[in-house]
Amino acid sequence: MAHVPVLTEEVMKFLDPKPGDNFIDCTLGDGGHTAAILHLTAPKGKVLGFDLDSDAIKVARKNLESFGSRLVARNESYANLAKAVAEENFGPVAGVLMDFGFSSPQLEDRNRGFSFQRDEPLDMSYSTQPGHTTAAEIVNTWTKDEIIRVLAEYGEEHLAERIASGIVTARHHKHIISTVQLTDIIKSAVPKNYEHGRIHPATRTFQALRIAVNDELGSVEKVLPQALSAIKPGGRLVCISFHSLEDRLVKTFFKEMSAAHKIEILTPKPVTATEKEIQNNPRSRSAKLRAALIK
Repeated sequence: MAHVPVLTEEVMKFLDPKPGDNFIDCTLGDGGHTAAILHLTAPKGKVLGFDLDSDAIKVARKNLESFGSRLVARNESYANLAKAVAEENFGPVAGVLMDFGFSSPQLEDRNRGFSFQRDEPLDMSYSTQPGHTTAAEIVNTWTKDEIIRVLAEYGEEHLAERIASGIVTARHHKHIISTVQLTDIIKSAVPKNYEHGRIHPATRTFQALRIAVNDELGSVEKVLPQALSAIKPGGRLVCISFHSLEDRLVKTFFKEMSAAHKIEILTPKPVTATEKEIQNNPRSRSAKLRAALIK
């Protein structure tokens, strides 16, 4: 399944790529946004792209092979942005794009356990490297209070205590290793009319575990000041968030940097997808774009 990048027209508008400009794409994915940037920055502009997923790096390199050395791909977290810029001697940087969503292939095609609609190993890590924390490790070894905190803070799940109790009880009888097991536990722990059917009962728990496994919020907090320091005056920072926790971090950072006269906020309100894009790509429904000009 191909990943469809969201808000591409809006991203190009706010990044404003010009021939010869260099950009950083913090979430390379399958290369959709980067391809658009490289087209507009021809013939010499480059993109430094990050992705924790080695499979995504391979796909992106294949999709973008026509651009040759203009793509500089790094198989690591964007939280290491400053180190990578120094090591690659990359610059000057005209803009940084942060699309905090995970790619559709990670959800659908790569057997990672992101979806409660499929029977997969309970992993949820973007990284394909051994030794990473997994969702199975969290639900089987973390304390009940730790699980409650994760579900409440990262999933904004108001039934966190009930779900955590169900997980702890279930794991005493059998190790929880699959998405189906966890989904069944959640469904048994919540009322039959959970959220009056507006969302699947496992939605918030799976979101919370994914955020915890990948330290998503911590990575956002780490990368924002690094990106600001990397961009030359007059450059642009564009951030796309897919849930309120990420968007809140970006909004707060932008307010603080604006008050310090380091940026000019270009989006007083977040930019969202058009109805046409939502029809073509339902995933874009929750996307919120914020942009800033670096002073």
